[in-house]
Amino acid sequence: MWSELAVGYGLFILEILTLLLVIAGIIAMIIAFKQKKSHQAGELVITDLSQEYKENTKRLADFHLSEEALKQIEKVRKKEEKQKSKLEKERLKKDLDLENQRKPHLFVLNFKGDILASETAALREEVSAIIAVAKPEDEVLLRLESPGGVVHGYGLAASQLARLKKHQIKLTVAVDKVAASGGYMMACVADKIVAAPFAIIGSVGVVAQVPNIHRLLKKHNVDVDVMTAGEYKRTVTLLGENTEKGKEKFQQELDETHQLFKQFVAQHRPQLIDIESISTGEHWFGEQALGLKLIDDIATSDDFILDAMQDKLVLSVKYTIKKSFAQKLGKQVEKSMRNVFLGLLKYNN
Repeated sequence: MWSELAVGYGLFILEILTLLLVIAGIIAMIIAFKQKKSHQAGELVITDLSQEYKENTKRLADFHLSEEALKQIEKVRKKEEKQKSKLEKERLKKDLDLENQRKPHLFVLNFKGDILASETAALREEVSAIIAVAKPEDEVLLRLESPGGVVHGYGLAASQLARLKKHQIKLTVAVDKVAASGGYMMACVADKIVAAPFAIIGSVGVVAQVPNIHRLLKKHNVDVDVMTAGEYKRTVTLLGENTEKGKEKFQQELDETHQLFKQFVAQHRPQLIDIESISTGEHWFGEQALGLKLIDDIATSDDFILDAMQDKLVLSVKYTIKKSFAQKLGKQVEKSMRNVFLGLLKYNN
């Protein structure tokens, strides 16, 4: 009897699992079909920060007023808006040259860098869009936050910013938290760099960490054969035995990369007095960086934007790349693991 029940229960479980697999397969097919059907990789989202600021200011100013007072103020505002609109129409009738009526623009971009400079793809689209519409009186503000990462990733990101300068579009980089190593490589391309007092700036250096478990494998009689064609195809490895010659070559490559980094910074920041003194891999806070001419002014991105609103139309430009279901799931898992790790660190400390 018990064996019959066990068999029946097992068959029931198999049926449930089969049903779940079929449902999962159907969902996966639907998602894949939708992704294939969608031709647009992303979209450009434009936000009028000037208008947002006006609305927030008005909301705060009106917070303490009574309902009756708000009604009276709204009547006055509507009358003023109507008069303003009428004058604008009359002015446009007299001067139909719409280009002369255009207010200078400040385009605000955001770049939050990871080790691979993954946001470079979005930055490329944002820069291309701005180049297509920008006028000589316009300006770009990049709010940059990055501790650096791989050389080729940040080299490409810096090249995207250089496209703006090539088209004579003024570029300012604002660092509220950190622009170090590859992050500073990006920042130094700008016509002007501003940073918060305690923002981390600099770290003009190159680092590589290569763990090697060859001795551990050897202890357990595990052989790893590394075969190459070309003397320096592989200089240091994770599993194989690293030779002194290989390590010397690897160090030479790091030194060459560092030299290129220094040349790049010196080219874009000619005001630096002594490139060698700031190329030790050290970082400095905003106030110190100003004295070393690594930056041009002490200010937050918020200060810069509020000042620009006096005579410019301030627009946030953000290219959002559509992510697949798997990418979204992976991002959420990564975020959850990071939060758990940070929580453990906090608990242990």
